[in-house]
Amino acid sequence: MSSTPPESVPPPAATGSPDPLALERAHLAASRAALRGMRDDVESLDIKDVTANWVNAAALQHQIELRIKALADLAHTPLFFGRLDFLRAPGTADDPDADPGAGAGAGEVFYVGRRHVHDAAGDPMVIDWRARVSQAFYRASKKDPMDIGLRRRFGYTGGDLTAYEDERLSDPAEESRTSALLQREIERPRVGPMRDIVATIQPEQDEIVRGGLSGTVCVQGGPGTGKTAVGLHRVAYLLYAHRERLARTGTLVIGPNRSFLQYIEQVLPALGELRVRQATVADLVAHVEVRATDGPAAALVKGDARMAEVLSRALRSYVSAPAGPVVVVRGSRRWRVPADELTAMVDELRARGLRYGAAREALPQRIAHAVLVRMEQSGEAPDDRVQDAVARDRAVKALVKEVWPPVDPAKLVLRLLSDAEFLAEHAEGLLSGEEQRAVLWERPARGVRSARWSAADAVLVDEARDLVERTQSLGHVVLDEAQDLSPMQYRAVGRRCSTGSATVLGDLAQGTTPWATPRWSEALRHLGKEDAVVEELTAGFRVPREVIAYASRLLPSIAPGLAAVESVREAPGSLVVREVPQEELTGAVLAACARALEHAGSTGLIAADARIPALAAALDAAGTPYLAPGEETGPGTRLTLVPASLAKGLEYDFVVLDEPAAVVGGEPDERTGLRRLYVALTRAVSGLTVLHARPLPDTLG
Repeated sequence: MSSTPPESVPPPAATGSPDPLALERAHLAASRAALRGMRDDVESLDIKDVTANWVNAAALQHQIELRIKALADLAHTPLFFGRLDFLRAPGTADDPDADPGAGAGAGEVFYVGRRHVHDAAGDPMVIDWRARVSQAFYRASKKDPMDIGLRRRFGYTGGDLTAYEDERLSDPAEESRTSALLQREIERPRVGPMRDIVATIQPEQDEIVRGGLSGTVCVQGGPGTGKTAVGLHRVAYLLYAHRERLARTGTLVIGPNRSFLQYIEQVLPALGELRVRQATVADLVAHVEVRATDGPAAALVKGDARMAEVLSRALRSYVSAPAGPVVVVRGSRRWRVPADELTAMVDELRARGLRYGAAREALPQRIAHAVLVRMEQSGEAPDDRVQDAVARDRAVKALVKEVWPPVDPAKLVLRLLSDAEFLAEHAEGLLSGEEQRAVLWERPARGVRSARWSAADAVLVDEARDLVERTQSLGHVVLDEAQDLSPMQYRAVGRRCSTGSATVLGDLAQGTTPWATPRWSEALRHLGKEDAVVEELTAGFRVPREVIAYASRLLPSIAPGLAAVESVREAPGSLVVREVPQEELTGAVLAACARALEHAGSTGLIAADARIPALAAALDAAGTPYLAPGEETGPGTRLTLVPASLAKGLEYDFVVLDEPAAVVGGEPDERTGLRRLYVALTRAVSGLTVLHARPLPDTLG
């Protein structure tokens, strides 16, 4: 392997030989010019005479604006990060179908980047990282070179190309070794939102990213394994490979909270994908205003999958047998459908398992059909217009309202949570008396608007809405930090991809809710994706080996049997654990933050939620500026004060962890507390300082 120092320009080439770095810089300049040309072409489009009306014109103009935005040349984002030199034309190998370089010719060179760029003649200057020909950049190796003679990686400082590094995969004499540029990119300081990892995707990650659209994949990954990035890049790949289909059906990324979504929100736009919706589970089920918080006992019962059957029973109870016949008057004639025939219609619709609203809409058509049969038997010749008119007849509508009344989902849940007798009737054999008392409201609400709904109640309302009317399904959903969802929340997410696929991301060891899933098979069953493939990422690329090894001491207590992450990064001195007197703890924490801020990159001060006000006051008194999670960093503000409950999914170059015992004690039970501590210990990319006055948990001793 030949390499130039990552931070410097290589020595001048011999006289008469072209300077490789100069040639690569020239190609970068030409590629940027070509990208500007592509953008100019779109901006110059005249659509005045190509649309039939103003609606089409507005839609087309919107598409053009999105295309212009997608073609933006980001100054500090490298246009390409790699190069592939092919040895021979694909198709000459024994298995041409397996060759990712389809379309390449012998000796052809391809530059791999974040988006496709072509010159004025249409010839490619940069190949999209998602294209089939780019796959070899991530998967080619000495054992399987995939017809690649040379793989070149590029190093950038700011937006300037400053170095390159070569791997000659076809040269048996050249030894394999870790790429210095790859390592530098992985370790680059993290200031601001999460970045894409498109230049550093590893082979095992690439296999997940390029998986097909039809199947659901569940990724179990410990801290620093890149599971979130893998999920986001998978969305970008699927949009590239199945753009037309997903444009119709839609995509969605679900995160645990708004801070997390703000942290990841720039990844997909940096890859040119601007129309992927991002939301929390709370956003999906926001049918009622959440103004209350459940206690652990109530939240556990409301989040249990048994509540789905309780709701279903309660809803079905609104359907009753007809009390008598229905008589339809048409002109001078009266048509009578007897009660027993009406009852058979109701029973048949109930047996079919249709949603409540769909069955209610079908009932008047069934009655109208029965009337039309009688008309035909008497010699009349009614058509579809007559059937529709009969279905809208006043007598038919009155009967339907009586036997299959409209039900408001929120009012149904309100009645269940307010009426002890109604709940007992439909929870019999499902919920114990103690569980029923746990979910009942102390003060029955007068109406939907006055009710003090909790987050778990909102999920129940969403379930009830789906029982009444089918929830729209999307083409693909990414669910991150999935280990923390309740069974009812899994069902809410599953409804959004019932006819599509999903990418489920999480770490069982980081489950910090009372209802955290104990195993992925159970979670996938509630999600409706029992046939999902479970992949495990165990190679860590972000968290230093010393830090992850320390945090992994907790695994036997919080996730027995789960494999520890094996970090590929050694960083001697990256872990400091120090005990200080109680009265000196806050001062020591502020001093540790000041030392961390002497280095480039971001610093996170993580503490138990109850300690945040005191630490905020101390930082204010010291004149140290800080941010809340999700706020945009500025040149003079690189410190974020992070409540332990919001730390999941976030990363900082340096982390100062305040009083681990307080983090553990802030949770309802020790196991959940230790899991919360595991999360806090694994947020550091370059260095972790743990300061404590109280004894550490025994497992960390």
